[in-house]
Amino acid sequence: MREKRKRSPFTIIFIVFSLIMFFGLISTIISQDEFGGVSFQGKVGVIKIEGIIFDSEEYLRQLDEFAKNKSIKAIVLRINSPGGAVAPSQEIYREILRVRKKKKVVASMGTVAASGGYYIACAADEIYANPGTITGSIGVIMEVKNIQGLMSKIGVSAESIKSGALKDVGNPMREITDSERDYLQAVIMDIYEQFVEDVSKGRQLDKAKVYPIADGRILTGRKALEEKLIDKIGTIRDAIIRAGVLGGIDGEPSVVYAKKRLNFFGMVIEDAQSKIKNLFAEKGLSISYLMQLPSN
Repeated sequence: MREKRKRSPFTIIFIVFSLIMFFGLISTIISQDEFGGVSFQGKVGVIKIEGIIFDSEEYLRQLDEFAKNKSIKAIVLRINSPGGAVAPSQEIYREILRVRKKKKVVASMGTVAASGGYYIACAADEIYANPGTITGSIGVIMEVKNIQGLMSKIGVSAESIKSGALKDVGNPMREITDSERDYLQAVIMDIYEQFVEDVSKGRQLDKAKVYPIADGRILTGRKALEEKLIDKIGTIRDAIIRAGVLGGIDGEPSVVYAKKRLNFFGMVIEDAQSKIKNLFAEKGLSISYLMQLPSN
């Protein structure tokens, strides 16, 4: 009886590698949408922007990946955020403008898309909101804490040795001076003007039309439509269908949700988002595009 020849380890490795490459190629041609269905047509990519905006890196990566993915014909930003830090909001806004040169972007507002959340939405081609969505809150806030009275009761005092008069502005161990208040107000107004300018550009509204509603007030989705801060009242489904139309997709589009790539630190940050408001409050000085949240 003839003995079967044993395959060498190199042959087995080659076969396994070939199978991986084959199925990888198939997955790029035939992909599944989020419901598990097979899709042969172009898709709409959905990026969720949720919670207080503390960092932009993950959103920038997701936008870039969808921009480069040829199967993604349009992008929907699902925003549920009261805003957050200034620079990350501005970075996301700029990245959306860059992506729009390649693909259409539609913003869909959920429960709240205010301040920095609204700032981001303004970069999209179109904005959808529910009639009861809380949006607007165009403005900038800086909080300066003063715990001098509390510290004095327990016998704690502090003195700053500084190189310049403004080096310890916002020191929570003392009251700010009139000159410091004027200086900080000037900083706030500079950042505020940047907000108004980008809303004006994004919404194609004259700045004179933006200023009257850029006093920090919140608006419902229905009121925002009247003020031309959004384009249409509609759900996320409406926004996805519209994005499909703008992307040239026939019929109802398949949907792909962006996947997060979080390291351990990122997961800790995500799990602690509900506590970030307290982190802001603990600092003596902070500047943000953030809708003021009620205290617990």
